[in-house]
Amino acid sequence: MSGQPDDTHLLLELLARIVARIVARNPDSILKSLVQYYSVLSHIDCASKVSDAALAATSRAVLVPLGAAPADEQYLLHAYEAFALSFLTTPDLHLVERHTQVFAQSLDSDLLASSITKAYKEGHIDGVNREGQLWLLAHFVGLGQRADAGSQGLKRLDALHLQLSSLSTEISVRMSVKPADSRPSNADLSGSEDHLLQSLPSYVAHQLASLVDKDGISVLLAELTTNFGVKTTNGDIESASLLSGYVLTLLRCFPNHGDEIRMRLFLGDVPSRAGSLPTIKFLWQAMSQTSVYVQVLHNSASAVELLKTYLSLSAPASSAQEEEWRLVLLFLELYIFILRLSDDEDFFSSIFPALLKSNDQPSRLRSCGLLLQDVTKLTIVLKHLAFALHYNASDIQQGSINHDRSSFGQLEHYFGAQHLKASREAKVANERVNAALTRLDLGSLRGIVTTALRLLYERDSRRPFLPKDHWLMTSKFDMEGFVSAVVAEQERRQNEEGSDSDDSDGDVDEDTNIGGVNSVIRTLAGHRVSHHAQIEKLRAQQRKAQRDRMLAVIGPKLEVLRHMPFVIPFDTRVQIFRQFVHLDKHKRREGMDADHWRMAMLHDPLRSPGRGPAGRHHGKIRRGQVFQDAFAQFFELGEGLKEPIQIQFVDQFDTVEAGIDGGGVTKEFLTSVTTEAFSEMDGISLFTANSQGLLYPNPTAMDELREALSKAGMPGNSADWQEQVQDLLRQFEFLGRIVGKCMYEGILIDIAFAGFFLLKWISGQTGENSYRGNVNDLRDLDEELYQGMLRLKNYSGNVADLSLDFTITDQVSLPDEPVRTVTRNLIPNGENVAVTNDNRLLYISYVARHRLVAQPAQQTAAFLRGLRSIIAPSWLSMFNQNELQRLVGGDSSEIDLEDLRRNTVYSGLYEIGDDGLEHPTIQLFWRVMVGFSDGERRDVLKYVTSTPRAPLLGFSQLSPHFSIRDGGEDQARLPSTSTCVNLLKLPRYKDQETLRKKLLYAVSSGAGFDLS
Repeated sequence: MSGQPDDTHLLLELLARIVARIVARNPDSILKSLVQYYSVLSHIDCASKVSDAALAATSRAVLVPLGAAPADEQYLLHAYEAFALSFLTTPDLHLVERHTQVFAQSLDSDLLASSITKAYKEGHIDGVNREGQLWLLAHFVGLGQRADAGSQGLKRLDALHLQLSSLSTEISVRMSVKPADSRPSNADLSGSEDHLLQSLPSYVAHQLASLVDKDGISVLLAELTTNFGVKTTNGDIESASLLSGYVLTLLRCFPNHGDEIRMRLFLGDVPSRAGSLPTIKFLWQAMSQTSVYVQVLHNSASAVELLKTYLSLSAPASSAQEEEWRLVLLFLELYIFILRLSDDEDFFSSIFPALLKSNDQPSRLRSCGLLLQDVTKLTIVLKHLAFALHYNASDIQQGSINHDRSSFGQLEHYFGAQHLKASREAKVANERVNAALTRLDLGSLRGIVTTALRLLYERDSRRPFLPKDHWLMTSKFDMEGFVSAVVAEQERRQNEEGSDSDDSDGDVDEDTNIGGVNSVIRTLAGHRVSHHAQIEKLRAQQRKAQRDRMLAVIGPKLEVLRHMPFVIPFDTRVQIFRQFVHLDKHKRREGMDADHWRMAMLHDPLRSPGRGPAGRHHGKIRRGQVFQDAFAQFFELGEGLKEPIQIQFVDQFDTVEAGIDGGGVTKEFLTSVTTEAFSEMDGISLFTANSQGLLYPNPTAMDELREALSKAGMPGNSADWQEQVQDLLRQFEFLGRIVGKCMYEGILIDIAFAGFFLLKWISGQTGENSYRGNVNDLRDLDEELYQGMLRLKNYSGNVADLSLDFTITDQVSLPDEPVRTVTRNLIPNGENVAVTNDNRLLYISYVARHRLVAQPAQQTAAFLRGLRSIIAPSWLSMFNQNELQRLVGGDSSEIDLEDLRRNTVYSGLYEIGDDGLEHPTIQLFWRVMVGFSDGERRDVLKYVTSTPRAPLLGFSQLSPHFSIRDGGEDQARLPSTSTCVNLLKLPRYKDQETLRKKLLYAVSSGAGFDLS
């Protein structure tokens, strides 16, 4: 036909007239032929050469069956469905894509939307392949944008929602795949699955992108305003629910645009009887009145049944509860976004309005905040939901939406699994009918609820505003047997997995796309995740879902401890941590203690001398070179550093110092390694400190090394260059292992880490993957930069006048060299994106993420890799940042002198005899300690034990115990210590004042240390 356009045009005109007569007289008679009719027309329309006359005739032929006005409305629905499924599913339609305006005005948008909705709900869409469904969606979007404004409505939104939900995984992956002609010519796709992935056709990609551009979101907000702004009818609540579900689906389909979607919603207002409300406030008012919210608030037990109903495949698609859940989930999405943007000033000005000055104009963030009573109620609801989702997951997920269905189905589609049986396809179709596509699965629901809960908890742990025991849920457990029950679960989990409690899939981040702001690394760092990496992520998510279901069955208490540990008292969690370590030691050493294990390894006839574990765990360490010697001799041990090590200290003449390592010298070795490593070594600082002396990985360490190597003339792609870089990263990794070893052995170190760095310890399973960084954490890093970001946030003028863009400048400084600057993009093409009043909050959050996450990423990941090889990530996740610091360095509260006295061991002449009385000098010592200030007591404690803080569970946990031995009767002699065994050698002073002066002098001068 394409070769004879005139004939085609005449034939089409004739066909249109014939069909018009049939439709006018007996429309039902043509119904059975409409599918074939539109299929033929679609082939004519997409022919390579079509004349204008033929195109006009095609248009009339297409529209004739749709333009009749029969009494039977069902005819039109069937006709529009045939048009949608047989015509609009065809690629490259000239009529729709080039003459959209004219064509769209001749269609009934509501009927088209209703027919598509009907096709999805009744399963008719299953006869169309995935590519055809994408083209249908694209054509529907294009036609909707050109239709009359009055025809835009909730029916169109419903149809969009169903289509996007069905195709969400495919859209989210393929939207980020570059077209083949834009990939590097030298790209090697062999050995990967990239060649199996196709980018979306340009027309499809363009139409889908229009849904999340500024105009697309503006239309959405207009619908929000029109349909349920000042009204409260049930129908309008249904409208609100549909819009909420649609926004949630957009976030799933377009993760790269998540921040822009949330930002536009955040900046939008909704009219109400009390005046315009920020979108988040409107959603809060609507959500807090839902039966779901009210039931969970007042009855924690109701959470399980509500969740089971929502996640059930058999639940009706349009139930009132599902509509309420959409409101709840959109509120949480937007509230998480706002929490991540808000600094403490914004947050606390909202919950405590009295903090605002009377003449202050509240910022957008402050106007979006909730009052204290509202936040308190919200945390209660989130606690109850999160607890049910983790503790009762096994019960809830019976018959629930299968998390890995969508990802597995998409993988099958990508990898050509056409051999699937029809039964599986039928099962998927049935799931669609049951509206599984429009709901979140268990993992996604758990992720969003837990994220919101943890963000509020982190805020409260940093600056408390809720009652002391607000977060505890001890009434849910038998606390007397809780520790032993958790340990039993841990043993079952280890037996089930046959390995450590954290497998290789544990680092899949369920928080990746929740709440926005820095949630997609490629958006912020300016890099695309490769197609292969995206597929691997889908596979990892599938494995994680399977693993999570198994863990929910065998370890519900462990799941609570892992995801919401704050519901259990801190002291209980410390006991559990110690029990986990004990269990791990017992398993690794086959029940032997350190000394017996060492002897067993030494006498193992199957091992060569010096080659077995005992030989590899022996080190000779020089004073002044402790870290470098330790690194050289112990790095290759890997997680084997958990086993007992034996240390000999030598002086500059290689003379072995006095002391037999029964554990005490190991303690001295570990504390010496940390002391040396956390200070500057050979001109390189692995760690640096903020203005409060809190430590974090040196963010410029990698840049400084590369600059030094470049100055030395070393080629950047040489093996030597790579080895130098890897060696520095290995040092960070080894230092992480050393800190982990101290925690593993219960050895306290006098080191204080920055809060934002400690948050990274608990952020993932095997790598730094879920810590986002925010402006509050920026304060711990750089107070000046933090204040600068606050000034920008509160700037009353036009931010565009400041000529800022989405780039940041890093400084690289070498000794005796001028400072060099490096400008880096915060987002792709950041140098061409101006900072404005609307996007400045995103700019601030991206600056914070760069400084806190991106810049120190390599060195932080290396440290965490080492730390987590000794201390399982799930153990670390039981604590917040402040609690972790106490776990590392001890309790910072006032020294409990009575507890110390009860747990002090005496030897030599000071040993307590049968009369039970203390030696007179010991009595003088305790009188002096009572008279000391808390600071002076800490100085004494540090002098003896090397740390000024008590163990978390009291001095009974100090190993070895605090000990005092007589040091002779010379009254002029100073006290001395062996910190490796926590021993104070105290001369037999005759009076209290002499003892006091001598002790203070020894403590202040650090005199009298030896290893004997």
